[in-house]
Formats: sequence, C-alpha cells, structure tokens
Amino acid sequence: CSKQLPPCNLSKEDLLQNPYFSKLLLNLSQHVDESGLSLTLAKEQAQAWKEVRLHKTTWLRSEILHRVIQELLVDYYVKMQDTNVTSEDKKDFVWMRARLQQEVEEQLKKKCFTLLCYYDPNSDADSETVKAAKVWKLAEVLVGEQQQCQDAKSQQKEQMLLLEKKSATYSQVLLRCLTLLQRLLQEHRLKTQSELDRINAQYLEVKCSAMILKLRMEELKILSDTYTVEKVEVHRLIRDRLEGAIHLQEQDMEKSRQVLNSYEVLGEEFDRLVKEYTVLKQATENKRWALLEFNKAYR
Repeated sequence: CSKQLPPCNLSKEDLLQNPYFSKLLLNLSQHVDESGLSLTLAKEQAQAWKEVRLHKTTWLRSEILHRVIQELLVDYYVKMQDTNVTSEDKKDFVWMRARLQQEVEEQLKKKCFTLLCYYDPNSDADSETVKAAKVWKLAEVLVGEQQQCQDAKSQQKEQMLLLEKKSATYSQVLLRCLTLLQRLLQEHRLKTQSELDRINAQYLEVKCSAMILKLRMEELKILSDTYTVEKVEVHRLIRDRLEGAIHLQEQDMEKSRQVLNSYEVLGEEFDRLVKEYTVLKQATENKRWALLEFNKAYR
C-alpha cells in the first residue's frame, strides 16, 4: 500500500486490524498511480506534458535563433559605427544576408562549445572535431543525468516515507517508555519523600546560613573599602572631640539646672534662665545626635 498509493500515514497495525480496508486499498491501487490520479487521467497528463515539451523545444529553437541573429545585428551595427564606411556600404545588406547562415552556425557552434567546456572543463583543450562529437552526445548525457536525479529523488521520497513511519513508531515507543518511567518515579518518590524532605530542609538551612555569611562578608568588604585606616583615625578624633563637647555641655546644663532650682522664684530672671537652659539643652541634643550618627557610620 505504501509503494502503490500516495502517502497516507498507515501503519502495519492499522492494516492488520482492518483487513477489508487494506483489501480496498489494494484494489484501488489498480486504478490509480503513485500520485493519486486515475490511470486515464495519468495517461492524458503524460500526453499533455509530451506536447508541452514539444512546443517548448520548438519555442526554444526559435528563441535561440532570434537571440543569435539579434547579437549578430548588434555586433554588425557597432562595427559600422566604429569604422569609416560610406552610406552606400551601410545600405548593402546583400553581403550580410549571404553570410547570415554561416555566421549563425559559427555563433551556435561557439555557444555549444562554451556549454561543453562549462559542463566538462577538460574539453577546453580538445580539438573542434572531438568537441563536436562530445556536443552531439551532450544532450543524451544530460538526459541520463536528469533521469538519475529523478531516480535519486524517488529513492529519497521512499526513504522519507520510511523515516516518517519509523519516527512515528519511535514516538509511540518513547511515549510508552516515558509513561513507564513516570510511574516508576512516582512509586519511588512516595517511598523516599520523607527522606528527600529532610535532606531538602538541611540543604535550605545550610544555603541560608551561607547566604547570611556572604552578605556579612560583602558588608565588611564594603566597609573596609570605604573606611581606610586614616579615615578611621580621623573619625575617632572627631568622636573624641564630640564626646568632650557633650561632656562640657552636660556640665553646663547641670550648672544651669542648679541655678534654675535656686532662682526659680525670681520671676523675670527665672524666665531668662529658662530660655538659657532651653538653648543649652537644644545644643546638647544636637551634639548627641551628631555623635550617634557618627557612631552609626563608623560601625
């Protein structure tokens, strides 16, 4: 069925399960060709292609002669333009008509030899007699090679059909194997799920610890790159000065508090002291904030 009918993607199992269908296909193959056409249509198509090739050959002959004559006329016109000839010589077509057949033959011979040398470069060194003999057989050789190409294409088509069938079979086998493998994996996973969960938990814990250490290492690296030994020493001096200033400010604030307690009953003098105390307290808080921010940056 695969050889006598067009590709229908039938497997051996399909034909065995449906014997009457396979019998129908075999009976049908007696009335159609490999392309699916009936024998009558195939015969008519072959005759039509034969006529097309005949007309094509006739047209090609006329077209070749037309182009060769056109090239000769163009060459003749260019020659007349380049040489110093009289108008009477330019009107003389008798000589050209007498030479036309010979010129056409020579031009066709050159083109045939050019085609032969393109097909067989080794023929370039042969004599004209040998070249003429090879040109005479060139058409037959080309037809033979064309037939070989068609036979190779037919074999390739058969191989492709065979490959498609084998691919379909391999795909089915692969699907069955995958289904079996999936079932085995599910059974095995149910048995070892708890152990896998425990191992995964340990792995995640170790991975989390490693990530924390890596982040801490990156932080320390950034701090070490940002604060050199000189910068740390300068920051330490600034912190010492700020702490000394805060200590002095606290002493001043304590003295102000004592004075405030002593002169609380002084009225306007008390208000002045309150304002002075407020100013000192605000200054102390500002310096404490600066020291706190400095310590954060230093750490």
